Amino acid sequence: MAPSPAPADRAAGAVLGSAVGDALGAPFEFGPEGAFSARFPVPGAADEMCGGGGWDPGEATDDTQMAVLVAESLLAHGGLDLPDVFDRFRRWAAAGPKDIGLQTEAVLTGGEPWDTAAAEHFRVNQRAAGNGALMRAAPSAVFFARHGRAATLDAARRLSALTHGDPAAGEGTAVLHELVRVALAGGDPLDAVPGALAALRPEHRARYAVVLAPDWHPDLATEFNGAVWPCLGSAVWALRTTASYEAAVRAAVDLGGDTDTVAAVTGTLAGAVYGIGAVPERWSTALRVPLPGSGGRVLRAPDLADLGRRLTAPSAPSAPPR
Repeated sequence: MAPSPAPADRAAGAVLGSAVGDALGAPFEFGPEGAFSARFPVPGAADEMCGGGGWDPGEATDDTQMAVLVAESLLAHGGLDLPDVFDRFRRWAAAGPKDIGLQTEAVLTGGEPWDTAAAEHFRVNQRAAGNGALMRAAPSAVFFARHGRAATLDAARRLSALTHGDPAAGEGTAVLHELVRVALAGGDPLDAVPGALAALRPEHRARYAVVLAPDWHPDLATEFNGAVWPCLGSAVWALRTTASYEAAVRAAVDLGGDTDTVAAVTGTLAGAVYGIGAVPERWSTALRVPLPGSGGRVLRAPDLADLGRRLTAPSAPSAPPR
């Protein structure tokens, strides 16, 4: 039996695993179910980081770009500084990223202050339960895990609310935070689902209970997996029905639809469970994360792994959310 990954390796696995899933799934976004396996039926027999759909091979999308911005703010401030995170998001959006969610773009470019922009967008549009907060949650889930359940749930909700005014988006992000917290400590995140559901606000609990149930399948989704509920449910399903990081991410991409984000969330969970050593090198070596608005910087796999370890290291600032 292989040794259990160390906590730092699980943390690095969550952050890098999310980015790799994002880049692997990006070329298949909005495509049909099974497209990845149809093109790559034998794992490792061809260059699966293939690019396409406007993406270069191995190029990460807005999912990972925003996650990096969250990570770097947490490390710079030793905790949650919401105005700083929003400002980093806003500079990034103004620099013309290759992709940005319509809702996120509207919030970040509308000129409203950080603490009212998302709420005002939701008040006017009444639609803000996309998966755009869930997709960027790997670094914050890692950072706040050491503070315990209450703190990590609170941080997830507050970070989500920067761009997503519907509390449902924050509740889904809170579930992901809690499952990662359990995984980083060596527990089984699937066993933690009932406890995570119990910690949700009552008005959102039933909807998440449906998509996180052991017998739920993504084919049962009543909404596109760009919504927060089926996206999270699909990631948990991929983890539950496979036995490795690679198999989980392949299953996520094969679902079709919002493949980059479903695979990013799956990669977060699977990376936390199996550790960084389980992320295939043939995928991670191709990874590149351009950061619009950051002076032309491009991050690679070692940078993501380092971010993950720094977010959980005892020497890192560890102030609780404020």
